[in-house]
Amino acid sequence: QVQLVESGGGLVQPGGSLRLSCAASTSIFSLNPMLWYRQAPGKQREAVASITSGDRTNYADSVKGRFTISIDNAKNTMYLQMNTLKPEDTAVYYCKGSGWTRDYWGQGTQVTVSS
Repeated sequence: QVQLVESGGGLVQPGGSLRLSCAASTSIFSLNPMLWYRQAPGKQREAVASITSGDRTNYADSVKGRFTISIDNAKNTMYLQMNTLKPEDTAVYYCKGSGWTRDYWGQGTQVTVSS
């Protein structure tokens, strides 16, 4: 059973930065693509960023230029570097990995951007 565990969330002031981590219990090579999603209160879950095994990345327009997705294959960990955070970035952030037969989700980590 593949497990994904997010960490790194917290409370940050507007304009601040956070780095989220998503640690996989298996070789991250077997999960392709991998994505970060977020869900704000009362809103649908939305994809924020994705990365493929070929290191192709894609971002939602709302985070382009501020967020960076990356993978450390040696650590089987995906990251989301979030800079210039805005109050509207407040949400629970989830990672997802696509395996051969199903998708795997983490439990989520709360990010709150507030002064």
